[in-house]
Amino acid sequence: MTVVEITRPVVLTIAGFDPSGGAGVIADVRTIESLHCTAVAAITSVTFQNADRFFGAFHQPAESVVGQVEAILGTTKIAAVKIGMLPTAEIVYDVARLIQGNNLPAPVIDPVLESTTGGKLMSDDAFEAFVTSLLPLARLVTPNVPEAEQLAGINIPGEDEMRQAAARIRELGAPAVLIKGGHLNQKSAIRTQKSEEERREAVDLLDDDGHITVLKGAWIAGGNLRGTGCMLSSAIAAGLATGKSLVEAIQQAKAFVAEALQNETQLHP
Repeated sequence: MTVVEITRPVVLTIAGFDPSGGAGVIADVRTIESLHCTAVAAITSVTFQNADRFFGAFHQPAESVVGQVEAILGTTKIAAVKIGMLPTAEIVYDVARLIQGNNLPAPVIDPVLESTTGGKLMSDDAFEAFVTSLLPLARLVTPNVPEAEQLAGINIPGEDEMRQAAARIRELGAPAVLIKGGHLNQKSAIRTQKSEEERREAVDLLDDDGHITVLKGAWIAGGNLRGTGCMLSSAIAAGLATGKSLVEAIQQAKAFVAEALQNETQLHP
């Protein structure tokens, strides 16, 4: 076996393919390479979508995903793993077996349930398999508010409920949970209860084994950028690959996404 010599840390992304490049593997690779790591990838589904509409998807057989990952592992040492779209239960179970059977780093998992344009990206039985078999293997799970609501089974109108939801998701087995609070700023009922200063903030909440860190940043409205969840989780994985602590990796990732959002907003005011 020939081992490929790569000087930069290698981050493996296991995710779906978005042909428009706005999300999925293309966004992951772009992010990982921007943060001074080398990206390798396995595709779980080929989706048919663009910035305006989700048309459908052709999911890969589980054995295809396994074959892609095993080919990579045959020559490459993996420093970090990011997991995105897992459309079927068979893929979920096989990805869990790959993580355990190859002693891969505990992954950063973005629980992708729906596309920005409304397409369902994870079947109901895949969701159940995800909760029972893969969530406990994570280093970090990064749901947005709607995803956290589904995982925790509660409504999340504010920061207190984010704390409760994060605790419930940890009870399912995830050691650390980062709930991305950007969706709270999009709920008009919530925004009317906030001061102007609060409306300018995006609040994310990290629960790492019960230790709570609230991460606040500027709320950047406007622009047409998709795939911010893909970018954030990939950037966190890249941070972990380069030796950063979890909080440091998250802070770097938030700054990376904020800059991308700001640049997009300037292009599309």
